[in-house]
Amino acid sequence: MHRPPPPLNFIRSFECAARHLSFTLAAKELGYTQAAISMHVRSLEKYVGRPLFHRNPRSLTLTEMGEAFLPTLYEALAQIDSATESIVSSARDQTVIIACPMSLAVNWMSRCLKGFQATNPDIEIVIHGTVWDSDADPISDITISLNRGDDIPDGAQRLWQDKLTLLASPDMASRITKPADILELPKIFVLGRQEYWTDFVHSIGIGPIDFDRGLRTNGSNIALDFAANGMGLTASLSSLAEVYLERGLLVEPFESRPQSPWNYYIKMHNRTKGSADRKVANWIIASGQAHI
Repeated sequence: MHRPPPPLNFIRSFECAARHLSFTLAAKELGYTQAAISMHVRSLEKYVGRPLFHRNPRSLTLTEMGEAFLPTLYEALAQIDSATESIVSSARDQTVIIACPMSLAVNWMSRCLKGFQATNPDIEIVIHGTVWDSDADPISDITISLNRGDDIPDGAQRLWQDKLTLLASPDMASRITKPADILELPKIFVLGRQEYWTDFVHSIGIGPIDFDRGLRTNGSNIALDFAANGMGLTASLSSLAEVYLERGLLVEPFESRPQSPWNYYIKMHNRTKGSADRKVANWIIASGQAHI
């Protein structure tokens, strides 16, 4: 009757001890105790029926049997390691990391990707939410960034032409009867995006806006939430406002929606992901085109 092979940890302990000619160093490399390595090797010797080491007072040397056994083990362990790495790499290749502005992730990406995993269950998506855009995100396979038209990342594709809108809570909107009324109402500004306000008020024929008076934040979602709670008016990208408008949390006092100089751009990075990252990117791009 064919007996089962010895446990793999016995084989690895012997191979490592043979490379170092030391149970102590083998234990350090493999994370075992020295006693455990010694026990593994003795168990393997018992299995093969021959000693594999000469145990000298302060050193180890391989027996003829140990020297003959070792090359075959090197080859077998290399094949096991290669097969394992192939499986692990395949799993990694099916994970796609998307770096995306937090506000877009919350207000649009959740809708965009809703049906993707139902039809692509083998692909895992990880969303890495960002506050300040960076074209050089170190971990992402796909980057979505918000850029001005004169600062588009190389190789990036615009998802859609966004528009600007002015937003207010229903109660605050009831206090607006003409465009000039907004000059006297509290305002919420997103740092670095004051141009939203400048372009919007120009579209309705008023201005200028005093940017020294108002609530400031570095997050578009924060500005939208503050506006929904009646803390002021905010100018925003219409793509981010849709969820708030649909839920009745915010309203648009004016019909004007001028084109935004800031838009979302998607870029794939040079990673080895097979077709997974391209499939995800194509889905996002198609969703963006349908958004127009």
